[in-house]
Amino acid sequence: MQKLDGSDQLNKLEEVGAWLRRRLPDLLAESQVPGAAVAVRAGDEWVESAAGVLSTATGVDATVDSLFQIGSITKVMTATLVMQLADEGRLDLDAPVRDVLPEFRIADEEAARGITTRHLLSHVAGFEGDIFTDTGKGDDCLEKYLGVLRDVPQLFEPGAMFSYNNAGYCVLGRIVEVLREEPFDVCARRHLFTPLGMSHTASDPYEAIVHRTAVGHIETVPGAPLEPTPVWALARSNAPAGSMLAMRARDLLAFARMHLAGGRGPDGVTVLGPETVQAMQRPQVTLPDIDQGAAWGLGWELFDLSSGGRVVGHDGNTIGQSAFLRLVPERDVAVAIVTNGGLSRRVYTEIAGRVLGELAGVGLPASPVPDMGVPVAETSRYVGTYTSSTAETTVSRDTAGRLWLERTPRGAVAELDEAPYRTELVGRRGDTLIPVEPERGVHAPLAFLGDDGQGHALYLHTGRAERRAQR
Repeated sequence: MQKLDGSDQLNKLEEVGAWLRRRLPDLLAESQVPGAAVAVRAGDEWVESAAGVLSTATGVDATVDSLFQIGSITKVMTATLVMQLADEGRLDLDAPVRDVLPEFRIADEEAARGITTRHLLSHVAGFEGDIFTDTGKGDDCLEKYLGVLRDVPQLFEPGAMFSYNNAGYCVLGRIVEVLREEPFDVCARRHLFTPLGMSHTASDPYEAIVHRTAVGHIETVPGAPLEPTPVWALARSNAPAGSMLAMRARDLLAFARMHLAGGRGPDGVTVLGPETVQAMQRPQVTLPDIDQGAAWGLGWELFDLSSGGRVVGHDGNTIGQSAFLRLVPERDVAVAIVTNGGLSRRVYTEIAGRVLGELAGVGLPASPVPDMGVPVAETSRYVGTYTSSTAETTVSRDTAGRLWLERTPRGAVAELDEAPYRTELVGRRGDTLIPVEPERGVHAPLAFLGDDGQGHALYLHTGRAERRAQR
């Protein structure tokens, strides 16, 4: 991989900026994305662009200073707040969570006693993670949220495998609150946003309303026109996991820049120790073969791209909004993309592919597509119903031997009018299958893992492990 010198990279950055300004409006229209903003940084220089509208109901233009929700990218900020406490010697990542939160309970008492902060940071704690219970808007919402987890089931032994866990990051947020003796959003502003000069951020709708702020858009019925979402954000009790934090793309880059600069803020102040920055980017657990990252670190998703090298990042999805953040540490390059609905993954793929290729020499892999000629062996292994708190997924086999997946939203997701999803499944690699019908423009592979003792897969894994239902 050829490394660009400073002048070459600056020239390339200017070219990328000009291309963004030309291409973004048409790309949004082609992808049915109402509005978006993009910010790109190489070294100390940056470019940005915005296009489209913040809401199809109002027609207000998106600008580079507009705020979009960043969803689960918030988790990297939560992880950074946790790692600051580790830097200060106030938190041991490998000690039980109960050392700080003696009230921490889940349905499996033995697991609860052994779960550590490191388990939570790397999504290997093993308990059901999509718990979106609203415990109110008060400063005690995270404290109350811990009580909601008492009956949450354990899916596997802590540390055994990866399964994306929103609830675990809410627990991490409560750890920050207890050790800092301040509400989570106050901690984030005091220890991250202010020292990093992130002036256009909003922790809740009350702060967002004073800015030019995007509204999410969803399909209430597959194929129907996008509509503004009926609610702006999820519950405050899920804020550390990414339920409502909004910011402009440039502020998201300011956060990324700190991680690229060894933990230093814009004025040289140390926000995070350089060794800690590196520790967050080291693999803690490998991921299944589902076309996501290769591994997960302490907060960061890790991508080991054969065509270019190491990339770290995170994606975020809230109600009708999607955000993408990618960093190439060895090239001092970062790109932030924020959108408010539609086929946002297409926008990410084209922009990140161009940016990382031009500025860092990194080539993104092609998006997976189904091959109808790849057979599915041992179809009986996959047939069954798999459940989580947000969906019931049934895999069935028809008389011709073809596999079909039907997913019905449950709980908080169903209440947001999330549409059901049905598709045929065909083979990909081993126990990884791929849907024929795209969802939001993406053919996302899914893995079938484990064994229930009768030759059937125990888990359906889409990034989250959904356990086979006992019938």
